[in-house]
Amino acid sequence: MKLLGLTGGIACGKSTVSAMLRERGVTVLDADVLCHALMEPGQPLFEAYVSHWGRSILQADGGLDRHAIGAIVFADVKERTWMNETAHPIIRKAMLEAMEREREKGTPICVLDVPLLYESGWDACCDAVCVVWVRPEVQKARLIARNGWLPEEADARIAAQMPLSEKCMRAKFCIDNNGTPEQTRRQVEEMLCTL
Repeated sequence: MKLLGLTGGIACGKSTVSAMLRERGVTVLDADVLCHALMEPGQPLFEAYVSHWGRSILQADGGLDRHAIGAIVFADVKERTWMNETAHPIIRKAMLEAMEREREKGTPICVLDVPLLYESGWDACCDAVCVVWVRPEVQKARLIARNGWLPEEADARIAAQMPLSEKCMRAKFCIDNNGTPEQTRRQVEEMLCTL
């Protein structure tokens, strides 16, 4: 089974590319989806976060308030480090189990959709990595429009990630998502032909 790592910066269109891959019948394992499942009440990340930050991070329905957690970890590098050191091993275990299930099924290509692929070391197990990128001003504008954040909030989120230029230098494939969906789709098709 070939493993393709898929990453990019926040608001660069990684989810768009992931959806295009799924349309082509490619299996995509999404770390964010796994993470959200692990953050449900009674699950490992939920328990760890509530134990660490207390009940102030809960919504009225008893679920985690991801916006409150984001405000904590993007304002304090120590808290962000704690969260990453806590979450990554738990998510890694779930992802490895999912990969093994795909391997047992005989899946030919499996995409690991991981926002912090390089930062968390997932690139080491991939046959190739694809980075989805946009120009910095496009990234910031999309992030503000999508999340309703102030410019400084968007800047903080972007600054917390590895620079896109560094990710692109390390990747085998770089998908330029500044253009139309059709242009992005053509790049996805070309990548699949060379895997």
